[in-house]
Parts: sequence; structure tokens; C-alpha cells
Amino acid sequence: MSATREPALAHYVAAEPFEPYAAEQLTPEQERFYRASQWRIMWWRFRRHRIAVVSAAILVLLYATTLVSEFLAPYNLHTRDSRHIYAPPQEVRLFDQGRLVGPFVYGYSMHLNMQTLTREYTPDPAKVQPLRFFCLGDEYRFWGLVEGRFHLLCPAEGGTLYLLGTDRLGRDLLSRIVYGTRISLTIGLLGIAVSFLIGITLGGISGYYGGWVDTLIQRLIEMVRSFPELPLWMALSAALPVNWSPLLIYFGITIILGLLDWPGLARAVRSKFLALREEDFATAAVLMGATPGRVIGRHLLPSFASHLIASVTLSVPGMILGETALSFLGLGLRPPVTSWGVLLNEAQNINVVALYPWLLLPVVPVFVVVLAFNFFGDGLRDAADPYK
Repeated sequence: MSATREPALAHYVAAEPFEPYAAEQLTPEQERFYRASQWRIMWWRFRRHRIAVVSAAILVLLYATTLVSEFLAPYNLHTRDSRHIYAPPQEVRLFDQGRLVGPFVYGYSMHLNMQTLTREYTPDPAKVQPLRFFCLGDEYRFWGLVEGRFHLLCPAEGGTLYLLGTDRLGRDLLSRIVYGTRISLTIGLLGIAVSFLIGITLGGISGYYGGWVDTLIQRLIEMVRSFPELPLWMALSAALPVNWSPLLIYFGITIILGLLDWPGLARAVRSKFLALREEDFATAAVLMGATPGRVIGRHLLPSFASHLIASVTLSVPGMILGETALSFLGLGLRPPVTSWGVLLNEAQNINVVALYPWLLLPVVPVFVVVLAFNFFGDGLRDAADPYK
């Protein structure tokens, strides 16, 4: 029996020279993604977090207002109106008796209640007071340097404009909140600068060198963290000299907040350094003769810079709340410096709050800013996560 021969298989090997990337036909979108830097990829991820984007816009807007507080506030910070003490907020209206007038407020009609010994204010429809925009009003010194009178919003000539009411001295609460924004928001940034300088330095040294240096720094961190936070804040704030100027008190409170907030960051930096110092790029830098400072500053820190940025945004709210709590207790910033905490200090008396609830309105910007920073920090942390 003769064996049958199987038909020869077709030859599928191409005769052309091999080009490894010829088959990889990337779309423009894929090519843009593969060529993008780490920061650009973080930005793309962050944009998908809509709440974080809205929070970032709110924070940018609030910080922008601190540059022109004098222009935005209807009144000067120290302007008093003894005729309108504890006046309630005025409502902005558009129509008066069925006709369009434009933005205006009704003037007050004040009556002294002899039974409760309180001033009672009611809107007077006979006093129609149109609002003025981009107008000349109270004098001020822009950033304490340049004299000016130009305001975004002013009351009518001879009228009043207390959109959030007045305090016990007849000062406009809205204007004081606008001025207090500059102090409350910047104190968080300065406190974070102090905290990060200490935390990154000590955490970097602890994680890079290890050994007895690491043990010593970790015991110091445990000692600092073992103290109750609020009593320690109060003790350090009370130690500030009473005769210090408001500016020195401001920097003193900033340093206190920074000195007490660094242990958590130092622990995080230490753990990162312990993992990264054994990586090939760090070992190569050491073998090439790089100094420890260069290895830390040029190779290790940039490797988790995104984590540090997210930590900043999540730490600022703690600074703002710390200043607000200290000022509320009378141990932080003191008049004539104005912050949200200083404004809330006037709302300590429960009887005052019951009669004049608008004095609690400074808590609203505190709530908004802390919430915005938390959402913004969550968005940054998710965007910086390399495993998402």
C-alpha cells in the first residue's frame, strides 16, 4: 500500500523587512494619552470629578475676593452707625407697588420696645433706597497703602445697605465678613507652609537615614500627638504677649497652627521614603555621588509630589477651623484684626443669638470653604492615584 502525500501548506511568511511598529495603528486619542505627562493625566482625571471642579472654582473665586476686599465691601471695616445697632438684614427688592424700580431696599423704621428693652426694626415702604453700583462710598486704604473710595456696591445717598444686618456697634456684617475672608483664608496657607516645611524636613530625614535618627524623630512625633489638641492650642495662644501688635498675633497664631499640624505629614513622608529609597533610581543617584539633600529633593520628593498636593488641600480646612475655634474662644486673633472666628466671638452669648440670629452668619463661609477644600482634596487624591 503506497503512502499518500499530504498537500503542501501555504507559505504565509512575509518577505518584506520586519517593522515592529507598523501594525500598531494608534488613534489620535490613544496617541495623545500615551504621550501625555503625569500632570496632564492627573488633570484629565480631575476634570471627571465634577464636584471637585466646582469646589475648585469656588475656592478660586473666594481667594480672588481677598485681593479686592476693600472694593467689594459696601462699607469700611470700622464704619459705625449708632442709629442702627443690631439692625436685621435688609431684603433686596425689584418692584415697589407694582412698578419696576430696580435693585433697592426699604429703609428702617425703628421702635424701642420698653418691655424687652430692644430695638425693633421694620421695613418702611416710604423709604425706597436704590442701590448704587461702581460708586464712591466710604474711604479706605487699599491693602493699607493707597487711599480710595471706589466700591462695587453702595447704599443710596443718605440711606443704608445692611444685607446681612449689623452688630452691637452698628457695623455692617457683610463688609466685616468680606474683610475677614482675607485673614481666615491666608492664615490657612501660611500655617500649611510652616507645617510642610517641618513635616517634609523631619519626615524626609527620618525615612532616608533610618536607625537611631528615625527612632528619635518618631518618639518626638508620638510626644506631640499625645497632647490633647485644643488645650494645647489654648495654652500656646494664651502664652502670646498681650502687648503684641495685631500683626504679630496673626503670625504667632499661624506658627502655632503650623507647629501642631506637622506630625501626620511627617509620618506620611517617612513611609514614602522608606519605600522609595530602595528603588533603582534612588540607588543609582547615590552611586553617582549625589548628596542626601539632592537625592531627597530631586528624586524622592517629586516621586510623590501629587500626594503632597492632595495633603495640602486636605490640611488647609483644619488650619481654618483651628483659627476659627481659637478666635471664637477669645484666644486667637483679637480686634482690630477681623476674621470669621473673631466675628463669631460676638455670638457666644446665647441670649444675643436668640435675639439677633444673623450674628451667626459668619459660620456659613467657614462651612462652605471647609466643604469645598474637602471635595477638592478628594478629587486631587483620586486624580493622583496611579492605580485608578
